Amino acid sequence: MQERIRQLEEHARQIRIDIVTMIHKAGDGHPGASLSAADLVTALYFDVMNMDPNAPKKADRDRFILSKGHACPCLYAALARRGYFSPDKLPSLRSLESHLQGHPDMNKTPGIDSTSGSLGNGVSIGLGMVLAGRLTGHDYFTYVITGDGEIEEGIVWEAAMAACKYKAGRLIVLVDNNGIQSGGPVQEVSGLYPILPKWEAFGWHCQEIDGHDFGQILAAIEKAKACTDRPSVIVAHTIKGKGVPFMEGDNSWHKRVPTAQEYQQAMSILGGACS
Repeated sequence: MQERIRQLEEHARQIRIDIVTMIHKAGDGHPGASLSAADLVTALYFDVMNMDPNAPKKADRDRFILSKGHACPCLYAALARRGYFSPDKLPSLRSLESHLQGHPDMNKTPGIDSTSGSLGNGVSIGLGMVLAGRLTGHDYFTYVITGDGEIEEGIVWEAAMAACKYKAGRLIVLVDNNGIQSGGPVQEVSGLYPILPKWEAFGWHCQEIDGHDFGQILAAIEKAKACTDRPSVIVAHTIKGKGVPFMEGDNSWHKRVPTAQEYQQAMSILGGACS
């Protein structure tokens, strides 16, 4: 297990290097939200999910939905490092004619299962995928990462209600609970907390973890997969901007581009080469 975790930590470090580099080169993007979700995405793409970059549309693959689609740099980095396309394409983020748009687009980017844009839809789409798998006899899991600000959306709770009704045990939602949304601290904006009892009230299997501890992430996903009679949610406590200390917990990095000096500083911290 220790070697497994060490490898995931190294993958996550590379993902963070890619995130900061592509946003710096693109001159646009959301580093804070991408960095907070990086460990969750790394665990899924480098350990958990049944997937094959050589057959990205195979029917029995696990599905993944980044419902907080503005954090797509972490997803693009994972897809590139897993072999869906060349990492050389990462600096084209948000460029005209690039397949790496500011939100994931399933019609443009290999390995994307659901297009994003307006937030809040991922849990509903994930439920639809699970029910489709049930109808077609495919036993894949569908994983959804949402933001904590995002789950203020009413459509999330409509999906939560329906998922429990249909006993969607192969739907696993991870809430990237970094405590900050674009307008400020989540609690000040909406009074959302406590989060877990709300999912419990809808009948979900619920867990709460440190979203930067791979041991906890992997253990929680295994428990969720074993719960076959109802959907699961994992509230993962994270830090916005995690991995780059001068970005951590600072909401100015929700959507901000590192200067040349800040980029060099981040690469020094992450152990990456300035390119």
